[in-house]
Amino acid sequence: MERSLETQVAQAVEAWLRWVPRWEPATHRGRFAPCRRCFGSPILSAAGIASNTPHGVQHGLSTRIKAIVDAAVAEYTAKNLPMLQSELDQQATRNRSRSYRPSENLDPEFDGLPLDPDPVPGAPFLFTIAGLADDAAEELPPLPPLSDEAKAALRQEVALADEYANLVGREICGFLLRHRLQIQAAISQHVEPQIEAMLAELTESLDSPFGPETL
Repeated sequence: MERSLETQVAQAVEAWLRWVPRWEPATHRGRFAPCRRCFGSPILSAAGIASNTPHGVQHGLSTRIKAIVDAAVAEYTAKNLPMLQSELDQQATRNRSRSYRPSENLDPEFDGLPLDPDPVPGAPFLFTIAGLADDAAEELPPLPPLSDEAKAALRQEVALADEYANLVGREICGFLLRHRLQIQAAISQHVEPQIEAMLAELTESLDSPFGPETL
């Protein structure tokens, strides 16, 4: 498993390095809520990505790494945790029955992000993508209930899956340490100049609040 994980991490970093030159600062209003996937992530810390790095740059790597962890946990679950696997299979079948699945098959840079922008006070949405997805989910029948004994056993298997995910995550952090210089160099080359240009433009606009046509 260790060599396989190491290869997967290297490939994820390579894919992220190919994407970073295409990154551009967002021109829309930012969100106020921190990303649960990226905020305080030990993965990003191991990769050498600072907390003040633009979130889109962070998210592109953290999502690629999360896919590796998820795949490893899925393999472990299929082999060792039959009750949890059964529940996951039922949920997957249920999800495939939904008529609207907007969060599936997204590029890593967008996977896991909120489907809708933050609302503007006084300007409510006529509808939201997340709301439409929830409506589609409500149309499906609920999963069959579990007995108390089954619930207890399922909680134990979930705890084992979480423990394994933490183990895989720690291994991956060790592999990411070997890529820190590449990752930081890419941020210095492709991200920081764009941020500096934005700050320079903002400073210029603050120093000169009136355009030449008003002078």
